[in-house]
Amino acid sequence: MSNFIKELEWRGMLQDYIPGCEDILKEKSCSGYIGFDPTSDSLHIGSLVQILILMHFQRFGHKPIVLIGGATGMIGDPSGKSNERNLLTKDELNKNIKGIYKQLSKFLEFDSDDNNSAELCNNNDWYQNVNLIDFIRDTGKHITVNYMIAKESVKKRLSKDSTVGMSFTEFTYQLIQAYDFYHLFTNKDCSIQMGGSDQWGNITSGVELIRKKTSEKAYAITCPLITKADGTKFGKTEDGNVWLDRNKTSPYKFYQYWLNISDDDAKKYIKIFTFYNESEIENFIKSHQEAPHKRILQNLIADFLTVLVHSKEDLNNSITASNILFGKSTSEDLGKLDEKTFLEIFDGVPNIVIKKRDFTKSKNIQDFLHSVGFLSSKSEILRSINQNAVSINKEKIDLSYTISEKSLICDKYILAQRGKKFYFLITID
Repeated sequence: MSNFIKELEWRGMLQDYIPGCEDILKEKSCSGYIGFDPTSDSLHIGSLVQILILMHFQRFGHKPIVLIGGATGMIGDPSGKSNERNLLTKDELNKNIKGIYKQLSKFLEFDSDDNNSAELCNNNDWYQNVNLIDFIRDTGKHITVNYMIAKESVKKRLSKDSTVGMSFTEFTYQLIQAYDFYHLFTNKDCSIQMGGSDQWGNITSGVELIRKKTSEKAYAITCPLITKADGTKFGKTEDGNVWLDRNKTSPYKFYQYWLNISDDDAKKYIKIFTFYNESEIENFIKSHQEAPHKRILQNLIADFLTVLVHSKEDLNNSITASNILFGKSTSEDLGKLDEKTFLEIFDGVPNIVIKKRDFTKSKNIQDFLHSVGFLSSKSEILRSINQNAVSINKEKIDLSYTISEKSLICDKYILAQRGKKFYFLITID
């Protein structure tokens, strides 16, 4: 087998692993899993690293198991959290699980005839039949409280600096996740659990439980938590999370997020978030350093991920939308945009809403632009038009231009522009 561990290492996707893991992965095809809590019906880009690890795992000939926490999602993982999560209803969980499975099916091959076809599991399938007394007796006795409170995620919440403490509900999460690993080990021959570095304590608890109950060895692999060079949180914008669901974060905004990352982040992310090989990436970084203004790395990452998460068509539309914003487009390009993307591009520009009856009144272009407040005076509008500096819907106009319903974008908008940077949006209500 090729070296999966070495692949993660050079990409900057490896934090810790239990000794012996590299050898067993080189010797044979193994099953390994990553768990996802169904706290929403969509994953966000914070989950992309885990998804890509599973993709690498499958590409290297191993069998990825996706564990959806239908049972543990009712509790909430305390790792990396300062407050207890809100509990979800069964209906909410079921909706979220369906949404996550649909997304993951885009990245992993679930239905192939190969031995390493991906598999989806829901831990509620086994917990719904677990008796509490049996669980405490047969599982709880193998993990001591001393062992559990020594874990970093627990220590932080129990420290004197913590104002909220930890409920028994959350304290049990570590033991329940350990049992998940034990169940998959004994029923699915799954010998490896993977996750973020904040999961090391939970994962190694599973390794310990397997050792205590079976006298056999299981393995753990963790990756670093992704950070940004400027110290701000990865995957967050002013609007909140960057989601993989197009209805929560449009393909255009998704594309723009990656296009706007810093050079320092781009040099790190090109390894983590693409499948380009080491020599290709070295050449990309060299080309980027020779002409940083071209933002070669940012474009490569944005292109790759927009196609991976959405589609080639969405990438093309996002590029068109970006070109519109920076003045490299035509009215025909504007006409290709859906209303949501159009409004996202011009979010925050000066705008006005006018009644349809006011729009349909016959006016020359100078009078119309003055009536909506495009510029400060008729003379300024006249001067700008004569200087060939005014555009309607990205097309230069002169004084003979006539406003009509044919001018409307998405049947209700007109985009006026002076020069390259000043935009003005007119909405016909």
